[in-house]
Amino acid sequence: MNNKVQHYRNRLGLTQSELAQKSGLSLRTIQRIEAGLEPKGFTLKSITKALEIESTDLLEEHTTDTSVDIAQAKLINIASLAYWVLPFGNIIVPSILIYKQSGSDTRKIGLNMLSIQILWTLLTSALLLLSPAIQVRLATTVPIIFVVLFSMFCLNAFIIILNAIELNRSGKPYILLKYSLL
Repeated sequence: MNNKVQHYRNRLGLTQSELAQKSGLSLRTIQRIEAGLEPKGFTLKSITKALEIESTDLLEEHTTDTSVDIAQAKLINIASLAYWVLPFGNIIVPSILIYKQSGSDTRKIGLNMLSIQILWTLLTSALLLLSPAIQVRLATTVPIIFVVLFSMFCLNAFIIILNAIELNRSGKPYILLKYSLL
């Protein structure tokens, strides 16, 4: 417990005094919690609200910091942007990075993000194949294939950005598939 509160406090760049002020608790209470006292009730709610986390983040037995290499997970996530310059780069580059992973939880997160990229690639391919038929059906001169391609590229970039933000915040990606394809 003590390292978790201190970790989340440091991540926000807060001192113990600032956390005490932000949470409405006394400095001594913050010091006791960081020394090992388990917060309950109002104190737990105040701390989690001030740290912008869920109470389960503090109460979970295993924190993601010990088993997940967040920097490596972020690298795998950002490597998915390689599709902007290399066809199937969103699958190839993260696959290489995941292959080199030894930590099982980091590998699981990487495989989950890779599964998302595989699904995105399959969906994009299907939409690109259907776009000429859609263009004929709509009887438009606007090249639908480019609209679909641009939209899907932006959607994937948005997914990658959301995952990056959530990895920074909680150590877990924003989008987690229930079942991995890999």
